[in-house]
Amino acid sequence: MMTSVDTDLIRVLADPLRLRIVTLLAKETLCTTHLVEETGARQTNLSNHLRVLREAGVVETEPCGRYTYYKLRPDVIASLAGQFTELAASARTAAENKRACP
Repeated sequence: MMTSVDTDLIRVLADPLRLRIVTLLAKETLCTTHLVEETGARQTNLSNHLRVLREAGVVETEPCGRYTYYKLRPDVIASLAGQFTELAASARTAAENKRACP
């Protein structure tokens, strides 16, 4: 049973704006303009965060004319959720195991 979690992905998602972007993209595919409107972030700041999410494999792009749309990769989120589920299952078992002090 695996008990470690993808710490790099956790760091990527730990940023409040990136987590907000992921939450929005979980509902629909959006372009940068939509994300600026929804988050209130500046376009350059938002683009930097989207780059980090893209490089981490959390989102993918879809060109549409002069716009770039972003969509969430649910498999990445599901994998992370699965890692936490396994971690919780391990913690339940560990509650029964107690190492004796020397």
